[in-house]
Order: sequence, then structure tokens, then C-alpha cells
Amino acid sequence: MARDTLLYVCQSCGAVHNKWAGQCSGCGEWNCLSEESKSAPPGAMKPTSTARGRGLQFETLQSDTPEPPRIVTGVTEFDRVCGGGVVPGSAILLGGDPGVGKSTLLLEVTAKAARNGARVAYISGEEAIEQIRARAKRMGVADAAVSLASATALREILTTLKRDKFDIVIIDSIQTLWSDAHEAGPGSVTQVRACAAELVRLAKDGGPAIVLVGHVTKDGQIAGPRVVEHMVDAVLSFEGERGYPFRILRAGKNRFGATDEIGVFEMSDVGLREVTNPSALFLGEGKERAPGAAVFAGIEGSRPVLVEIQALVAPSAYGTPRRAVVGWDNGRLAMLLAVLEARCGLGFGDKDVYLNIAGGLRISEPAADLAAAAALISSALDMPLPQGCVVFGEIGLSGEVRAVNRAEARLREAQKLGFDRALAPAQAKGKVKKGDVVVTAAGLLTEVVERISQNRY
Repeated sequence: MARDTLLYVCQSCGAVHNKWAGQCSGCGEWNCLSEESKSAPPGAMKPTSTARGRGLQFETLQSDTPEPPRIVTGVTEFDRVCGGGVVPGSAILLGGDPGVGKSTLLLEVTAKAARNGARVAYISGEEAIEQIRARAKRMGVADAAVSLASATALREILTTLKRDKFDIVIIDSIQTLWSDAHEAGPGSVTQVRACAAELVRLAKDGGPAIVLVGHVTKDGQIAGPRVVEHMVDAVLSFEGERGYPFRILRAGKNRFGATDEIGVFEMSDVGLREVTNPSALFLGEGKERAPGAAVFAGIEGSRPVLVEIQALVAPSAYGTPRRAVVGWDNGRLAMLLAVLEARCGLGFGDKDVYLNIAGGLRISEPAADLAAAAALISSALDMPLPQGCVVFGEIGLSGEVRAVNRAEARLREAQKLGFDRALAPAQAKGKVKKGDVVVTAAGLLTEVVERISQNRY
């Protein structure tokens, strides 16, 4: 092939280079450039002659056509994350670590959707049909009317989906598909982009709702070009810590529902089990809490969740103290320690600090600042917090406790699980009605240190 007809595409970020280089200038990865042809069309199939030169027909924002009803699969947690069910003609990208349970989740979704009357197809490029049947038998869904196929050729898949009408189609996975319009191998940036574009186009042209399974990189990001995430309507991540049976389905992008919505599952020997009350799951047994433990009332999407934050402050045995965090942001912990030292007089320079979110959940909202600070103060002073107390609030660099959103929903969730008091910003006190949780207002972080040291709430 002539040299001027070649391009070099990064397999990590999709950046295009005119000549080969050891390092990609777009993302900085090494040895990731793959040789591809310039003459290949951008899509998987060549456009037809009838599509050339055809003008656009504009429409107005008003429409008399009613919206099609969502497809309720029967897996409540999956439907919640999708925004109340799967939208017909939508495209969903599902990513997750190897072995986390993506195929198990989607097989249960298709089986329950088929039992509810939906026409579903499961197309696998990674497993044989007998392997899928064995998993279905183990999960107890072998009697569901799911159409199975094992294929990787995009042209055959498109021909079949245009001929046979389905409501939901699972493609497991997009990295295994290949198009004969491109010379690149399966899993390359060109193949992934082209195959995803054709499948999304099929869904938008009155086709089925398509769920694409995507591999992830070592950093936890969905592999392949970023443009695939822009093409689809929803990007879901299936997360789970090794050693924990809990799995979190999280929506990072959703054109038909709330982002950052989560669904909670528990992995068992017969498949995934839905967890309808994740707060009770993450809190565990209601025993007396040791110093360094604080219950945080958080919000994940539209759902309030209570989770225990554990901290341990111990004398450092070496010159450089350790800072270890599991389930929270390292930078946030460093800021919190600086505020405690500068505004409250608590020194951590000669102490090791360990912070852990119990249960394997990962927290990113700033409202967890006060709960993490309370856990650190409790451990440093060796004073436990009350058993029935929840904590939430954001901390500023000046040491003030700032208000957070949806305080009333957090307090209602705490009351439902038997908590009778809360350490929260002063603005949350007005959200309490008679008979609800008693709120101890905290305007400054110094007040929190004083209350914990004197056991006064």
C-alpha cells in the first residue's frame, strides 16, 4: 500500500497522525499507534447513491405524535438507572471491569423483558451459545423467550436486525465486531467507531433499542474512541470492588433520565439480586460504633443512601506519615486535614491517616466533607459519635460548614432507618418537622470539634 494512503490512529484516544511515532501526542500513551487506510469510508458501509444530494426537511418543536412508551424490563434497578425503562430506538453503552457481571446483568434484563412480552435478542461475540445457555440455566431464566446468536460480522448482524423486528438487542461486545469495509482488526479504533455508528444509525431509523457492551482500560475508562460515548444516548458503568458482593450500576450520561443515578445489586451464586434498600446494606449490623466511625447521609442520583465512613488516626512510625484513602478523593482528604490543622488546631503532621468508605461504595459529592471530618476528629480524640446520629455538610477552606442540597430527603432516609439525630449545616434545621430527626446545627468546624470532644449534641 502506498505510504501517502496510510494513517496512524491511536488505539487509546483515537487521535490521527500522518506518520508513525512511539508516543501519541493526544493522550501521551506509548506504542499505541495502529496503521490504517486513508481510503476507508468513515462509516462501516458505503453510502448509497440515492442518499446524495437529498435536501433536509425541517420540523417544528410541536408534535401531535405521542411519545412511545418505555420498555419496562422488569429489573427495577436497571429501569431506574435508565430513567424509568428503556426508550425504544435508543442506544446504550455499558462498561465495566472484566468479571464484574456485565453479561450476567444483561442476560437477566433480557430474560425478564422477554417474560414481560418484549421481543429481545442477545448477540454475543465473546461466548458460544452453549455458554450463555449454561449461565441462563444457573440463573433460572432458561425458559425465557430470548433469541440467542453468536456472531461478529457487522453486515450479517445488520441484515438480521433489519429483517427480524426486536424491541431490545444486546451486543456483547462492541470490541468483537468487525466490518468488511475496513482493513483494521476487530477492537481497533476504526472498527469500534464504524460498527458503533452503524448500530446507532439502525436504532435511530426505527430499529430496536440497542445495548452495547464496552471493554474498559486499566484506568477504568471505557476503551475505544471517546466519540462512541458521544454517539449513544446513555453511558452506564457497572462497578464493583473485589472482595465485596455488591455491584453498582451508575449512569454517567443519560439523555432520557437523571445522571449519576445508581442501581445496587448483590452478586450471588445464582446471579444478581436487586437491593431495594442499599442504606441498610452499606450500614451493616446496628452495633455500637467505635471511635472514628460516622454515618454519612448522601444522595446518589435521586436516591438517598446512608453509608459509614471510617477513619483511623495513628502515630506515624516513619518520618513521612501515610495518607491512605479507599472510596473517596485523595485531594479532598488533604484539603480537609489542612483545614482541621489551620482552623481547629488539630495536628496530623506526625500521624498516619486512613479513611475508608465501608461497603465498597465510592463517594464523590462534597456533602461528605463533614462526615469525613467528624470521623477524623472522633478517631483523633478517641471519642465515639452517638449511635443514632448521621452527619452531612460541605466544609469550606475558612472552616465554615456550608449548606447542601436535598437535606430533607437525607433526614427522611435517616429517620426511616431509626436515626433520631443529625449533625448538619444550620440551614438543615428548618427542614425538620415535628417528630422527625433532631438536627444539631453546626456553623463552623470548630463547633464540631467542641461537640465531639464534650460529647454534646
